[in-house]
Amino acid sequence: MSLSLADGVSIAETDDGAVLLDERTGRYWRLNGSGARLLQALLAGRDTRQAALDAAAGATVPADRAARDAAGLVDKLRGAGLVTA
Repeated sequence: MSLSLADGVSIAETDDGAVLLDERTGRYWRLNGSGARLLQALLAGRDTRQAALDAAAGATVPADRAARDAAGLVDKLRGAGLVTA
């Protein structure tokens, strides 16, 4: 899956993750560290499962849960109009 930020959405890294700004609405969306790593990996062209495993590296999260969490985050970002696939 190729994922990209929607037009008018920008990302800025923070000390503990990232913030997405939807310039169309002025709304900010905060991602924790693993969410930010996941999104960056997806934007770089990684598939969802591998991006999830990369984002969960160092955590004691089973691979199937990491993949479900990643899919859930992507669904939320799509639903908010922040990313396109």
